[in-house]
Amino acid sequence: MAQQIFPTKSNLMATKKSLQLAKQGYELMDRKRNILVREMMQLIDRAAAIQSEIETAYASAYRALQKANVTLGIVGEFAKTVPVEQGLGLQFRSVMGVELPIVSLGPSHREMYYGLEATNSQLDDVYLKFEEVKRLTVELAEVESSVYRLAVAIKKTQKRANALNNIMIPQFTSTIKFITEALEEKEREDFSRLKVIKRQTDRPE
Repeated sequence: MAQQIFPTKSNLMATKKSLQLAKQGYELMDRKRNILVREMMQLIDRAAAIQSEIETAYASAYRALQKANVTLGIVGEFAKTVPVEQGLGLQFRSVMGVELPIVSLGPSHREMYYGLEATNSQLDDVYLKFEEVKRLTVELAEVESSVYRLAVAIKKTQKRANALNNIMIPQFTSTIKFITEALEEKEREDFSRLKVIKRQTDRPE
């Protein structure tokens, strides 16, 4: 790259400015990467906690379901009376330009959609426990999606930071060295030439 640029003072100034911008860009990319990594690590910890909760909630819900099946027979027909969830909402929050999802559930009315005469409290317990499973599943989906988006952004940011630090900054540094040495050599040549001219003009005729 250095040999392709004509060694002039204007090119030297322009390359120094480019080097300064590249260093600033690297610092910004490095700072962005660190913030994204910190955010991702916090979400990974949160995901692990939710995963533990959801496993417990599923186990509890299926135990309750087994009890309800024993006392009521197969409760699949009762389950069909519960409507499909339509209250999911999706918004986004930005972390260093990365859009992370915020998934929400509408307010839970917890209505008993099945007839009370043909059921018992154990079916009610199943319904409430699976409501909790649904809430945790939505929360886990939000966190896992955010972790994935952050991981992709971190990879891109790291790639850009590496390009600046390992390619652009060394190239600009090399170019500055090349131009500086060429200009210094030219100054020495000009100085030597002026000395020769001065000796010739000072020589008595």
